[in-house]
Amino acid sequence: MKLKGIDVSYHNGVVNWDKVKAAGIQFAILRCGYGRKSTKQIDKQFERNYRECKRVGIPVGVYHYSYAKNADDARLEADFMLELIKGKQFEYPVVFDIEDKGQECLGKKVLTDITVAFCEKMEQNGYYVAIYSNVDWFINKLDQSRLEAYDKWLAHWVTTPRWGNEFGGLWQYSDSGKVDGIKTKVDMNISYRNYPWIIKGAGLNGYGNKAVTYRIEAVKAGLNSTEADLLAKEASKLGMTVVKKEEK
Repeated sequence: MKLKGIDVSYHNGVVNWDKVKAAGIQFAILRCGYGRKSTKQIDKQFERNYRECKRVGIPVGVYHYSYAKNADDARLEADFMLELIKGKQFEYPVVFDIEDKGQECLGKKVLTDITVAFCEKMEQNGYYVAIYSNVDWFINKLDQSRLEAYDKWLAHWVTTPRWGNEFGGLWQYSDSGKVDGIKTKVDMNISYRNYPWIIKGAGLNGYGNKAVTYRIEAVKAGLNSTEADLLAKEASKLGMTVVKKEEK
């Protein structure tokens, strides 16, 4: 599975989402805000982008850009994001974007502490979490052994990424795409996973917690075996009953 998507913020201006959908874009990840808690740190186009994507039927995810310097800061950023996305539904992950130059000097342990603190807080509130960063940060600045539970969104602007679906479900392959309906250059992405099925099936991201039966019909509905396993894992983490049934 490879679905074509974009990610946007107010830097991309007022997007014509009818044209974006007609151009073949299959999902969008929207910035909701950045930093800890200030009305000045809410993305000016987030509410409109969300409404328009829902109106035209483009599945959406959401991301928060971090400036956190410690785990407590990260939890405050998570609280801020929870306020901004309350009452909304997202078919793609809720993403922690960690890459700021002001954080580079903090060291691998602190940066990983920050990432885990944010992700744990969002998961505790019923969200499917992913982590966005680039190859250098994932290799040199974050401790992957502590982040295995989370999907990754890899920024790697090349023809072939360093990692594929085995690393994380999303790949940002360009920061200079052109899409009808967007006047600026725009980030281009590939999704390797059927996130709407996984997230809705697990009752996450505003879709309501519910019991899950993990069975072969998941694959027939469009998931491969890896994605079906992901659905079961997310349901189990939330304390739901997961029953595995093999095909007869």
